[in-house]
This record gives sequence, structure tokens and C-alpha cells, in this order.
Amino acid sequence: MGLRSATKLHISPAHSAARRSLFLPLAAVALLCSASYLLGAWQHGGGLSFSAPSPRSVSIATDITCTTTLTPSTPSLDFSAHHAAAADPAASKAASSASSAAPRRYPACPVEYSEYTPCEDVKRSLRYPRDRLVYRERHCPSARERLRCLVPAPAGYRNPFPWPASRDVAWFANVPHKELTVEKAVQNWIRVDGDKLRFPGGGTMFPHGADAYIDDIGKLIPLHDGSIRTALDTGCGVASWGAYLLSRDILAMSFAPRDSHEAQVQFALERGVPAMIGVLASNRLTYPARAFDMAHCSRCLIPWHLYDGMYLMEVDRVLRPGGYWILSGPPINWKKYWKGWERSKEDLNAEQEAIEAVARSLCWTKIKEAGDIAVWQKPANHVGCKASRKKAAAKFPPFCSRKNADAAWYDKMEACVTPLPEVSGASEVAGGAVQKWPQRLTAVPPRVTAGSLKGVTAKAFLQDTELWKKRVRHYRAVINQFEQKGRYRNVLDMNARLGGFAAALATANYPLWVMNMVPAVVGNSSAALGVIYERGLIGSYQDWCEGTSTYPRTYDLIHADSVFTLYKNRCEMDIILLEMDRILRPEGTVIIRDDVDMLVKIKSVADGMRWDSQIVDHEDGPLVREKVLLVAKTYWTAKDQDQ
Repeated sequence: MGLRSATKLHISPAHSAARRSLFLPLAAVALLCSASYLLGAWQHGGGLSFSAPSPRSVSIATDITCTTTLTPSTPSLDFSAHHAAAADPAASKAASSASSAAPRRYPACPVEYSEYTPCEDVKRSLRYPRDRLVYRERHCPSARERLRCLVPAPAGYRNPFPWPASRDVAWFANVPHKELTVEKAVQNWIRVDGDKLRFPGGGTMFPHGADAYIDDIGKLIPLHDGSIRTALDTGCGVASWGAYLLSRDILAMSFAPRDSHEAQVQFALERGVPAMIGVLASNRLTYPARAFDMAHCSRCLIPWHLYDGMYLMEVDRVLRPGGYWILSGPPINWKKYWKGWERSKEDLNAEQEAIEAVARSLCWTKIKEAGDIAVWQKPANHVGCKASRKKAAAKFPPFCSRKNADAAWYDKMEACVTPLPEVSGASEVAGGAVQKWPQRLTAVPPRVTAGSLKGVTAKAFLQDTELWKKRVRHYRAVINQFEQKGRYRNVLDMNARLGGFAAALATANYPLWVMNMVPAVVGNSSAALGVIYERGLIGSYQDWCEGTSTYPRTYDLIHADSVFTLYKNRCEMDIILLEMDRILRPEGTVIIRDDVDMLVKIKSVADGMRWDSQIVDHEDGPLVREKVLLVAKTYWTAKDQDQ
């Protein structure tokens, strides 16, 4: 079954005659073990090609209790792009023969599902209320509606351009949509150039390009000293703002609704820019409190002043103490644009006054309004805010009564102000100050120092950081593509814990970004995601029994640490594996860490999914029960699905 582990035979310390009487049976057992290993190695020789071997001790497990220690090589998996037209039936047959029972073969979904997003399906969304855009929120399929097939790539799909070229160009066949090239032609969002899509970096409110627009913001707030690392872009379009912030070491989480403009988030992901499908409607955003150093809206068309200012209160919840909110577009600078916006002066002026009033109720300070851009700053704590509320005669929204401000998995928004942690003095940063980037990546986060995560001390955090550096070195030793610069750009960690995997990749200077998912079913998960953001990384909550809020073919690399053990009593294994296949690019890589028995079960399912896979040893050697399953998704498209 592609398994390399060991069970030891314990020999009783009897007299020498007894040991001699056992010699022949033991020799026979050893020969059987060796034969079993050679047969298994021969059976698993197809489907994957290997790099040059390196000497290593390997132990073999069979149905017979024995110990056989060999010193051949443990090969490195080679996930090189080959662009095979279809899955090789001979290779599939060889892989299947490794198991006593042939794995279930999962068929391809019909071609119309090539962009299927299960929890943001447009047809299903029409069943839900239009009020406050509730119909655009997550609404996942029932068990009866769930697809049990492999989502195909569109015909002609090609591996994306490597970063940084992908920021500006993508293959049209990968996202074959022209709607935005027409609708946003004047604003220079995107254009078709033969078989390519080009992203000039324009935007509705930055006609001179995202770089120039960000430079204008940099004149108002400190974008260059490492104090701003994480950003939130609401209604992101094709995420050019986030794309151009990356050169300034600022990592933006960009989101937009599924059907506001056709495929806008998909374009962002194809460019190699962090993004997800999302909307401000009735549920909290799936991020913890005090996550982002900066939030942004450039003509995002969110009615900030409506619903008692609830949407701006949600931005306040996820904004770090001392963080900034940037608004450009209606109603800012309405005196210049009111005719083009086809709205009256009175209407636009009233909207701006309403937004200003909500910002004051949050105790935000307006830094400046310069041209098309207005900037507010959240206070570092609520000491002064509480004092001013007592003195003011005006009615302020109440502070929220819910204790867990981080909870955000189908939790409803409320028209209240999220209270900041208590401080001992007016100059103290609520919840603790984070260090500037890049020091904050490996420094002990304030939530750990404060004891917010049960059982996680500063020492344990630092040990975890070193552990993941070791594990990433092991991945590099067995996966050649880690040494190919640009091979991986969009990376998913399905059970991010404290963000150690992402931090190890960042310290190794790989040109990639990681979406750190914290399973919503894990106790203390909200505090863990807060730690990830305090490290200057990004992520979201997720229940892996449901679909993710992203398009098919989002990620080049998926990392799953103990995910299947975590969910073994919650939903069927193939539900998670099929979702992983949906969001993985053709020829993408999966790394699954788990107990050896669980990996054998996973492999039996994966072998029916057009995946090539191999179980290899733990970084600490063959005697550790935890193993690593390495997977290469084969290349196939809708054109090849019936072959």
C-alpha cells in the first residue's frame, strides 16, 4: 500500500539453545518480509517518477510481525508538470492493484460545473432573502445536493504564470470571461490580449494605477516602516490594491461577492493574490477581532451608514487598536464627482455626514481627507472613548455584550461596539502591541503572552516555530518543486494551528502566500486565528465538512496536518478529499500528515481521484506512527473527462 513503517519483534531473553531453536523460523519470517517489501515496491513503481535517491534507513510493515531494516534510498517525489492529456489507465490499474479492493473511481462532473462554488452557488442563493444581501452569503448544499464528482478544469487550462509575472498577466483559457473587460474598460481593470488577460493595475478610483494610489495613501499613513502588515480590502474587484501592496510587504485579504461582477475573485486568485468570496450582509466576517492593521474600501458600494452603522461596526471589530480605515469613492469628494455619480449634492452630503457620525460613535479619529481619499484611525484603547461617552449628550451605540469577540463562524453581526480588552493606562495598546514586520512573524504574540490559548506558553510557541522549520526542511527534501522558484504561489494550510507552517515558509523566503484555515470545530480556534494575525499572517475559519468560499483551482499546494483525524467522526472522508480536489490546481501538490492507519484509508480513496500518491516517513524517521502522504494531482480538463 505504499507504506513504510515498522513493527518490532521482541525476543524473550531465554538461554542460547532456545534462541538457536528459533533461528530457522525467524529467518523464514525475515525472508517473507523481504519478499513482501519487494512485491509492494514493484506494485507501486508506476504513476510517479522519482529523483535521484539518497541513502536512508527504511522499515517495512507487513501482515506478519517482523522487523526488516534495509538501507536503500527513500526517493523524493517529483511532481513536475507534464500536462498529460488524460489520466493514464495503465497507471491507475497499477495503483489499484496495491490494495486488496479496487478504490471507488470518482467520475468527472459535467463541464458546466468547472467554476462550481458549492456554498456560493448562484442558483441556490435565489432561495434566500434579498434583504441586506443575505442571499449572497454562504449557503452550503445539503447531503442530498452535494456533488460526488471531480470538478473539471476548462478545456485548454494551463499552469498560471509564476509570480511576479502573474500579477499582470493570466491565461484567458483559465478564466474565460470577458464581461469585466467591457464593463470596466474605462477604469483599466482588465483587458484581453490574444490568449492572455492583462491587468494594468487600474481601478475605479485610481485611474493612474494602483501604485500611484497607494503612494497617495502612504502620504497619509505609515506604509513603509513595518507597522502596517495585514490589510482588509472590502469589495476588492480584481484585487489590484492588494496585488500592489505586496511589494511593500503588506498582505491584504481581499473579498467580494460571488456574483457582483463575473469572476472578480477568480481573477484575483489567478493572479496569485490572496482573495476569497465574501460579503458584508448579516453574518460576521470570518476573521477574529483585532486582526487587520488597515481596512480599505474603494468604491466598494457598501452602505456604511445604513442599518445603524452595523457594517462599519464590523470593520471596527476586525481592525486592530490604532488601525486605519480608508475610504475612497462615494461620498468622498462628492463636490467634484456628484454629476458623474448621478446623485444629488444633498444625498451625497447626507451620506457623508452619516458615515462621519458612525465613525465618531466608534471613537475613531479622522486623520485627513485629501482629494479622493479619507482616512480614519481606531483608538489604541477605549479609556478615552468611555470617558467621552459619559460626558456627551448624544446617543451612542452600546458596547456588545457577547464575551467572545473572535467568534465568527455563522455568528450574526450586531449594531454594537466591540469592547477592546482592558488596559492599565491610557497609553497602553489594548490586547498588547505587536512588533513591526518582519520581527512580529517569529516574536511571541500578545495573545500567547496573555494566556489566551490554553496550554500554549511563550516557550511552547517558540518550540512550535522551530518544529515547523524542521518539517519544512523535510518537505524540501522529499518534494523537488520546493526548489523550483515560483512553482507554488497560492498555498492553503487546512489546520494552521499557530501558523507555524506559513511562518516557516515565510522565513525561507519562498515567493508565496498562505491561507491559514483554523477549523471551526476546534476548541480555542478563535484565539488561535487571532495569534496567526498577530504574527502578520492571514487566514479564516472553516468547517471542512462544508465547501470553502473560493473558486475551483485556487491553490497550488495544500497542507493538511491531522485534518482527517480531527474530522473522522464528523463527516465522510471523501467529502473533504473531493473539496480538496476542487480547490487544487491541476498538477498541484497535497501534503497530508496523519497517523499511518488514517493515511492508508485516505490513500485508498485518493487512488480513485486521479491522484498519484506515496506515503513517506515522518521527519524523525520510520519508527514514528505519524507519516506523510504526498500527492500529485494529474493534469486533465473538461475536454479529457470521458477518456
